[in-house]
Parts: sequence; C-alpha cells; structure tokens
Amino acid sequence: MSEASLRNLRTRTSTSPKMWRFLSLLILTLLAAVHAVSTAGNRLLVVLEEQGDKGHYSKFWKDLESRGYKLSFESPKNDKLALFLHGERAYDHLILFPPKSKGLGPALTPALLLQFINSNGNILLGLSSSSPTPSSVSSLLLELDISLPPDRNSLVVDHFNYDTLSAAEKHDVLLLPRPKPLREDVKNFFGGEGADEVLAFPRGVGQTLGNESPLLAPILRAPDTAYAYNPKEEAETVEEPFATGRQLALVTALQARNSARFVVSGSVEAFADQWFGAKVKGPAQGAKAQKTANQAFARELSAWAFKEAGVLKVGKVEHHLANDTTEGNPKMYRVKNDVTFSIELSEYVNGQYVPYEPPASDAIQLEFSMLSPFHRLALTPSSKTADSTIFTTSFTVPDQHGMFTFRVNYKRPFLSSVDEKRIVTVRHFAHDEWPRSWEISGAWVWVAGIAVTVVGWLGFVAVWLYSEPPRGGGAAGGKKVQ
Repeated sequence: MSEASLRNLRTRTSTSPKMWRFLSLLILTLLAAVHAVSTAGNRLLVVLEEQGDKGHYSKFWKDLESRGYKLSFESPKNDKLALFLHGERAYDHLILFPPKSKGLGPALTPALLLQFINSNGNILLGLSSSSPTPSSVSSLLLELDISLPPDRNSLVVDHFNYDTLSAAEKHDVLLLPRPKPLREDVKNFFGGEGADEVLAFPRGVGQTLGNESPLLAPILRAPDTAYAYNPKEEAETVEEPFATGRQLALVTALQARNSARFVVSGSVEAFADQWFGAKVKGPAQGAKAQKTANQAFARELSAWAFKEAGVLKVGKVEHHLANDTTEGNPKMYRVKNDVTFSIELSEYVNGQYVPYEPPASDAIQLEFSMLSPFHRLALTPSSKTADSTIFTTSFTVPDQHGMFTFRVNYKRPFLSSVDEKRIVTVRHFAHDEWPRSWEISGAWVWVAGIAVTVVGWLGFVAVWLYSEPPRGGGAAGGKKVQ
C-alpha cells in the first residue's frame, strides 16, 4: 500500500468519530423535537413565590419534563420576570401557584395575563384555601365570568364525602369520582380508565360560573352535599353559604375564541406528591382504603390545558359541482346547481394526528348562507386517510343570486374551535341556459295557442284569396232599374 493511501486511511479513521458524534447529536435533536408533545410549544413558566415549595410537586414536574416541556421556575417578586420579549411571547404556557403575598407583581397583572391569553398562551392557575387569593387574581377571574367567594380564606367541605384518614374532623379533603361527560355530544378527556377511581381534593376553593359565557365549562363539580364557608367563622351552622352542591365548580376550563386555554384548579395541593397515589378512605360503612388517581388526573388536566389533547386540525376544504370533480373550489355557481362540499378533520391524540371521530350524538354541520343560512346540513364521514376523516354533504344551490358563504362552525366544550369560511358568487341562469319553451310542459297550452292562431290565419287568407265574388251582377241586361 502506498504512503498516500495510508495517509487517506488515517484521515478517514480520525474524522469518523466526529461524524458519528454529529449524527448522534442530530438524531437526539430530532427525537427531542418529536417528543415535545404539545401542539403549542414546550416553553413552560412556573411561577412559585417560595422556591422551597418546588420539592412538594416533584412528581408533577418530572411528568411534565418527561413529556418534553422545558420548565423555568420564577418568583413573582423577580424584577426580570416578563411574559413578553420584543413584543412576542417569551413562554408558551404558564403555571401560576397561589402566592403568600398580596399580589403577583407588576409582570403578572390581569391585563398582562389577558394579553398572554389573547396571544395564544395557555394558563394553569392553582388556588388554595391556605393562601388568601390575591385581589389581582380575583379581578382576572371576574373578567372571565368566574366568581370566587368574598371570603378570601373560604374552602369547600362535605360531611358525606371526605377522607377519614386525613380529615376526620375538618372534612375538608373531598373524595370525588372521576368527572362524567358534560353532555352526551361532548368528549370526556378526564374520565380516566375506570369508574371506581377516586380523586382527593384537599382544602379546595369553590368557584361559580356565569351562565352567559359559552366559553366556560366545569371539569369537576362539587357533590350535592358540599358547601363553601369561611373556617374562621366558629359558628356551628352556616346560614348563607357562598354556594352549595353542584353550584360549586372545583376545576374550571375556559377556552377563548382563539382556542387559548385557561384552567382554574381550586386545590393546588391536589398536584402535590403527598396525594399522588395516597391511600384514602370514605366515611361510608364498610368502605375500604384505596389509592387516589390524582397523578393521572393531573396529567390529563395539564395535557388539555397545554394543548396535548382536544386539538382539532382542518385539512383540505373543497367544494365543486356534484357532476364535475375536475374543477375544485370554483368562484361562481349558478342557481339550482348541485354542489358537493367536503372538509378534512384530524384530532391530536398521543402526540400524533389521527382521524377525528365525533361522538355518536354529535353532528358537524355546514351552513350555506347569505346573511342568514339558506341550508344547514349535517356532514357525514365519507372516507378516511391515514390522519384525517373526510366529511361530505351535497345540496342544491337555492334560487337566489348573490354572495354566499360555505361555513363550518364547529365549537364544542374541550375541543379547539373550527370556523372555516369560503365565499362564492351565485348567479342567475344565462340567456342560453334557460330551457326552451317546448321543453316546459306548462307552456304547451300557449305554444298550441300560437300554432292554432297561425294555422287559422293562414286558413283565413287562403279562403279569402280563393273565394273571389262573381263578376258583373244586378238586373237582366245589365242596366240599372229605377
């Protein structure tokens, strides 16, 4: 082997480990990007006033990190804390734990938090009866039509559904079943795997929701026998409680019109290590101790809040003549055309998009409208691709010309909003598109009348021409007689 060949061989051998390191780094980077489960990013800010409390929720933090989030812990007292940098969001998600001081500081005012939501940021807010709720948080919740008790130390108790092992006297650790679907046509992202699972809700703050906001939805409600009161009041009875029973929402979800999400948990302690898999026991006679499902519930709640679940994506939207599929999405239709409309929908599940399947009692609808809908039709699944379901319907364009809109306005609790519009022009028949008169059965009487008139006129003319009067006339001899 020549000296040049040996030198080339040594060069390739020496550069080979560098190449392998580069490829390994590239593969790890790609895997990290794929592992970031949220569709809205992985930058997560956790606001904790006391950094010593960080260790109380270590399992929750580890679970978030295992799902690809990059956690940043800051104190609300930090002067350098900012939600925005150069006019853009510095973080994708925000976790707010209740501070022990009176406020959250100048970087977390209600106006800035609302701006964060309007910029597609997601917030998970935790409350606790052991930490008085700051007035800034109460003001923020009032902006969202969520009301807290006027007593800042109010908590929810239940004398029939409590943990006898940890709250035998105060009854302030509620034992709750998994949440049921809000309605039959709404998916349940928080139902867990079994109906026998129990949630421990220690020292929670109840909320009441406004009736007029379609953006609010309760995730977890209090039992019928629960009520809210101020523990500082030593009276044996509570005459006018803030709210009772199912009026109290313990965990509330708000999804803004831009699909940004805001979740309020009335008990931040439910996320603590102490209650992940803790043994609890109800007061019913013969009740057995069982482990809580708080860890799974916290995962499901944070997954929804940070857009790992309940996210819909619109794929191809197409409309065309029913008998002509060559031209897709034309700008103009004619009245009484037969039209077919289709839309692709995907749902984000376990880190990937899959075909969306609505509940059996739900319906995705298409509106064909000009100011008000002329048609409102159910879209039915016609086919599926690897990651989407194609919903289709057909209809006849109304006998009305003007500017019309195809609109799919699909908004359901706990699902990101779908609002797709396509504007088209509807024209009248052109002059050469009207059917001829002899093709219309109703016109046959008039066509026959015209034919009879023409034939009659021709007959009259013929009779007139061939019915000449006799030449000459009068008396004999042709002379006029006086």
